[in-house]
Amino acid sequence: MPRHLLGMLTPSSNTMLEPVTTRILAGLPDASAHFSRFRVTQIALSDQALAQFQRAEIMRAATLLDDAKCQTIAWNGTSAGWLGFDEDTALCRDIEAATTARACTSVLALNEVLALTGARTLGLVTPYTPDVQARIVTNYAAIGIDVVAESHWGLRDNFSFSEVAPATIAASVRNVAVAKPDAIAIFCTNLAGAPLVAALEAELGLPVYDTVATAVWKSLLLCGADAARVTGWGRLFSYAA
Repeated sequence: MPRHLLGMLTPSSNTMLEPVTTRILAGLPDASAHFSRFRVTQIALSDQALAQFQRAEIMRAATLLDDAKCQTIAWNGTSAGWLGFDEDTALCRDIEAATTARACTSVLALNEVLALTGARTLGLVTPYTPDVQARIVTNYAAIGIDVVAESHWGLRDNFSFSEVAPATIAASVRNVAVAKPDAIAIFCTNLAGAPLVAALEAELGLPVYDTVATAVWKSLLLCGADAARVTGWGRLFSYAA
């Protein structure tokens, strides 16, 4: 059986996406995730915070994953939400030009599944500050997706996102579900959201997409792996792009 080696670009202060990704892949003996970090410590719209996502550092981390012969390299982060989706499109193009891997991102994968399922309205759950949240809402409006309900907690320290209690995340998902959006996004890769998705979907009757999970889903598809073998993590993994 061929191995599927999934590379993940990881914010340096993120402590959630690695264990969650590993758990998602636990039932697939042919698939494994491999991680490379670059420095990200705060999420804000200041020049200093935005500079964390300069392409050179991200590409340095990506080329290290190429040394491990990863077939895919995913930016497992949500910065395109406030920087603009074109940033992720350009990043994927650069990664594919500089490595032997196929490239994807959490946000582009989320957008792909929203398009695949015809979602036009979105419930948005993040830990971010009001100005970052507003930028995300604006960027989704620009691609024809209306954020009809949102929840954010005003945090900017990236490490602190991983300490948000699962009960708090679930309560926010339930709150935005009241608006009956076509889909709900848990939009941050340092939240303990993915393990909650299956139960929340069963309770609410709505699709819930976590951005750690979207990176794994798209990476598996790019490798030619059957993502439907991932069970217990929500309806996302039943979709074939």
